[in-house]
Amino acid sequence: MKDKISDILESIPKMEENLREIRDVLLTNLVMLGEIPSLTFSEQARMNFLVNRFNQSNLLNCSTDEVGNGLGILPGKIGDRNILLVAHLDTEYDEKMDHTIAILPNSVSGAGVADNALGLAVLASLPYILEKLEIELNSSLILMGSARSLGAGNLEGIRFFLENTNLNISTGLSVEGVRLGRISRSSVGMAKCEVHYWVPEGYDWTQFGAFGSIVTLNEFINRILEIPIPTRPATSIVFSSIESGRGFSKVSTEAELKFEIQSESEEMVEQLLNKINNIAVEIAAKTSSKVMVKELARRKPGGIDFSHPLVLNTMKIMETMKIKPRFTPSMSELSAFIDAGIPALTVGISNLETANKVVETVEIEPMYKGLAQLISLLLAIDRGVCDEN
Repeated sequence: MKDKISDILESIPKMEENLREIRDVLLTNLVMLGEIPSLTFSEQARMNFLVNRFNQSNLLNCSTDEVGNGLGILPGKIGDRNILLVAHLDTEYDEKMDHTIAILPNSVSGAGVADNALGLAVLASLPYILEKLEIELNSSLILMGSARSLGAGNLEGIRFFLENTNLNISTGLSVEGVRLGRISRSSVGMAKCEVHYWVPEGYDWTQFGAFGSIVTLNEFINRILEIPIPTRPATSIVFSSIESGRGFSKVSTEAELKFEIQSESEEMVEQLLNKINNIAVEIAAKTSSKVMVKELARRKPGGIDFSHPLVLNTMKIMETMKIKPRFTPSMSELSAFIDAGIPALTVGISNLETANKVVETVEIEPMYKGLAQLISLLLAIDRGVCDEN
């Protein structure tokens, strides 16, 4: 096993240099995929483009399924095992958003470039890249763009595939655009929720406590902040966004709050969600308004051990490439792999230069390292180096 990984590590510098020749292919796929709007539950057009790319690369079984996943299979020389490489198709941006992708000398900018057009571009380019590097795996490689991943999608695409495929998946890799050095081996427990507040018609604004949606939602947040949060198990409540109001001189009658409960304990997530639901009931009764907490997605905690060969050999690859590892829990497709009992990691391809509500910018230069890292990891998995004894 030591010899197998040593050969891979020694080949990395040459591989990274050769990967610079595929710049145009990768960036073309990045632009083409990134400029297709792909809001959760509306990924059809982006999925079609990806499957078309798989067909052009002569992959086998290029197809889609009932929930909109797009996949193709690169057969291995032996084909006695299957590695599933997945990147999510959906973004948080609808068709009203400008999806123009700008390629600058050192970076690429646009809506959803980092999350996750770059990850999809890697999948679309990988058959060409492996052929260019003259790499043929013994294992079959399943490339899949997963649908309905974000928000209310709740990883429905990858979950559906893993529950219904007759292919035996030995290892899974979730590819995200950023950040280079990311090693996500575990998932924390999580409940992703929306709070909807609205005032019914005929609402009596003269009653005590009638302050409009903004003030009421602020009270709701303050009540949540008063909930004791344990340090063990590590737990947090993250407020993501608030929307309310239409302008000056108008009383706000509707509001929406998005938040996540995150914890190492599934029981703690459930306890906190129950407390927040009780707060919503109390505020609704107090103000004679309507307050509804809607759960959009749920994750269970779990993952592979730090000592798992998949993690240890990923670290060896990063050490050889002088990439600093970033150990962060993941709530991506990794959670579905964990639930299915499949050893898996989430890895990143490049570095995020800037990010705001509209535009994400990723650096081009680190992409070559990210690709070399990913291909080296595929080789290690293919040769059995990352298998548990």
